[in-house]
Amino acid sequence: MLKEKLKNYNIILASGSPRRQQFLKDLNLDFTIQLKEIEEIYPPHLKKTEITDYLAELKSSSFTNLNNNDILITSDTIVWLENKAIGKPKDKQDAIAIFKEMSGKKHQVFTSICLKTVGAIRIINDTTDVYFKKLSDDEINFYLDNFQPYDKAGGYGIQDWIGLIGVEKIDGSYFNVMGLPVHKLYAELLKF
Repeated sequence: MLKEKLKNYNIILASGSPRRQQFLKDLNLDFTIQLKEIEEIYPPHLKKTEITDYLAELKSSSFTNLNNNDILITSDTIVWLENKAIGKPKDKQDAIAIFKEMSGKKHQVFTSICLKTVGAIRIINDTTDVYFKKLSDDEINFYLDNFQPYDKAGGYGIQDWIGLIGVEKIDGSYFNVMGLPVHKLYAELLKF
């Protein structure tokens, strides 16, 4: 249905995330992947979805030569814990510190999507609350040694082992925690 509606558009996904790429495949969309390196730095006064909105739009700003029938999709995800953003861990020690902070607590996952065409930019976002059980040092080390989730916000993938054993409850979209609120992207793409 969506594929037919968008048949006259070129969809460009600007993400190296295998999960985001799979979501577009699961929506039965034809798309190309184009990556541009940008430094993901945001003004320090921004909070929560202001950060992900800003970074999703920043990622789109390096695409200046779009054609009339192009739809560019960029996205950004952060974990928000105790009034601060948690990005991707720098190394194992950083990941251990992040897990110790998240252990036994609720954190939020924010994802923003920027849809850019020649004439417009639309930004949508979603929030999911994630509740971790108290994690043991052995569980944290096992996960980091076996899954190496250093490319993920908050240092974890909810679809991985740690999500199976550590997440007690979520309130909101599971797919948002994986990096894309697919239901919101679908609804927005239907508007084209």
